[in-house]
Amino acid sequence: MKYVYLTQMIRNYKGYVFEDREISWLRFNERVLQEAENSSTPLMERLKFLAIFSSNLDEFFRVRVAQIRKVQRINAKKPISEWQASPDEILAEVQRIVVSLQDRFTAIYQNDILPSLALKKIFLVNENELNELQKLAVDAYFKDSILNRLFPIILDDLKHSPHLRDRSIYLAVRMTDSNETKAPKHALIEVPTSTSGRFYQLPKTDENTFIICTEDIIRLSLREIFQQFDYDTFEAHIVKITRDAELNFDKSETDYHVPILVKIQKSIKQRSKGLPTRFVFDERMPKVFLDLISIKLELKNVNLIPGGRYHNFKDFMDFPKVGNEEDYYPTHTPIPVSEIDSTKTVFDVISKHDILLHHPYQSYDYLIRFLREAAIDPQVTTIKITLYRVAKFSNVVNSLINAIKNGKKVVVLMELQARFDEEANIYWTNQLQEAGAQVHFGKAGQKVHCKMCLIYRNEEGKTVKYAHLSTGNYNGVTSRIYSDFALFTKDDRYTLELETLSDLLFLNIRRNFFNHLLIAPDNMKSRFLKMIDKEIENKRALKDAYIIAKMNSLVDVEIIKKLYEANNAGVKIQLIVRGICSLVPGINGMSENISVRSIIDRFLEHARVYIFCNDGDEKIFLSSADWMTRNLQNRIELAFPIFDIKHKKTIKEIIELQLKDNIKARIKFADGTYQFAKNEEGKSFSTQLDTLEYLRNNTI
Repeated sequence: MKYVYLTQMIRNYKGYVFEDREISWLRFNERVLQEAENSSTPLMERLKFLAIFSSNLDEFFRVRVAQIRKVQRINAKKPISEWQASPDEILAEVQRIVVSLQDRFTAIYQNDILPSLALKKIFLVNENELNELQKLAVDAYFKDSILNRLFPIILDDLKHSPHLRDRSIYLAVRMTDSNETKAPKHALIEVPTSTSGRFYQLPKTDENTFIICTEDIIRLSLREIFQQFDYDTFEAHIVKITRDAELNFDKSETDYHVPILVKIQKSIKQRSKGLPTRFVFDERMPKVFLDLISIKLELKNVNLIPGGRYHNFKDFMDFPKVGNEEDYYPTHTPIPVSEIDSTKTVFDVISKHDILLHHPYQSYDYLIRFLREAAIDPQVTTIKITLYRVAKFSNVVNSLINAIKNGKKVVVLMELQARFDEEANIYWTNQLQEAGAQVHFGKAGQKVHCKMCLIYRNEEGKTVKYAHLSTGNYNGVTSRIYSDFALFTKDDRYTLELETLSDLLFLNIRRNFFNHLLIAPDNMKSRFLKMIDKEIENKRALKDAYIIAKMNSLVDVEIIKKLYEANNAGVKIQLIVRGICSLVPGINGMSENISVRSIIDRFLEHARVYIFCNDGDEKIFLSSADWMTRNLQNRIELAFPIFDIKHKKTIKEIIELQLKDNIKARIKFADGTYQFAKNEEGKSFSTQLDTLEYLRNNTI
């Protein structure tokens, strides 16, 4: 077996090859960085991809690196599992890759983005580049909006380690006396971006736009801030700490004695005290200064990541709206669905046939209309729904509250453990409970990740159930940038089994009655494995056999091993995996019949689609679940089949567009690296542009 290792993190276990999930994730974030490098991406969108890269890396250290650190404290040298290296090895490789990506990030920003902005007369200036009039404007803004929000910490004589807030940026200040009559003094100042913002746009001059960061405004005013110490020389460098963000439940508190809502609230408060996992610093900071801060902050077993002058690039998502129209993606207008637009109620259309929508190409507002009509429909009695990530301003929840006001029974499964959305979900939990909804929660350690809504309606003396199923969250904000499928239906093959699922979620009544739906952790993984086995069996019987699967991440070891077995039987397998992919394609005798591609573009590819040939009678499932162990075994998930022949055709043809993409698709190779798909036919194919055109021509 011959293949090249560019990293030790591809491991052979009992004849099966696996790429470490952490390294695969870093490769995914590298693909995000490529969109910032790509000159065909509109300029201001390139800046946003830098922000996405930075935000992703924050979460990686807050969650994944934090987990490895915990294992490291138990046994640093022992492999985490048979298919993973030891914590020391993984963390060393993470450090190497992250430093390399950080260097590349800085080069893109300084050598490409800033000069490109300058050509458009947009200048991100620092404190040393201001003229006298600009200094006056900045000084007035500093005194009015920043000074009273600054609370310096003097480090030199501190007896205890100061607590730095997770993901905030700080100016590390060194004060010296040019006459050397007194020892240097050192301080930390938190940059108050949450209250003052990150950017200040200076008055325009000669059609030039000037923007300065808040930390540079503070740099300009250090003498005023520390005037009582009578120093005359100041240097300041940005630093940032990242902490373990995993919610930790007190094991002494049993589920019977402490409600999960209380546990989550308590854990959120503890999150700010999580152990440090990363310390990012300005690489120009003198070593003696860095060493002093490392001692004062007690930075042990922490990844020290050198960076540029600016950190927390996630703030660049809110960069001032400057530039021209061509510097942004074109305004996206969802394709109207005339059949829904022309009907009296959405129920009338669903009564005739299922409706398949593809967001954001088609509007998410059709769901809001569905809920709004249900809220005031005298025939509707009950609405049941699962909520995972709820928008800050949620029309979904407001529709549910309106339904309660109109006398409907509303039952909600609110997942309080949706990472980093816990506080928003707690807020909406309180709003729903105050309105009179029945709000249920998942169990600690088992998230409810399925997306379903079930509406009960009295029609001609009997109860008819209408359902909405989705691959994405009930979130009106992310629905504008996440690509997902959604299905409206009243088909009993769905609704009867959704009733069984709702009994499990809301009443904790378990019935093994799922012939059509795949439910994790009950039957989803076993059914997927059986469907792969069926393709193997069909191929050996010389029947048609193939698998096409699209997901966010592929990590589950049993699924990967089964795909390798299918490969060896000759089954053609085409995988579209946006993020982590521990399967390694293109290895003779193991995965030569498997291709893996990742698509990174304007919209985040979020839909999970699973297609099995089934000897010509294709089975197609849409799902909220990735092929990850956490989804298949540790969460409550839902995958639903598509029965309508027309909808199966639509999904298959959209997926085929993704398999043809040669602009935004990257192909994974046997060494774990990704390369852009080649334009071998002499024609360009762009998944998202082609999908938009396809739906324009095929939407009723």
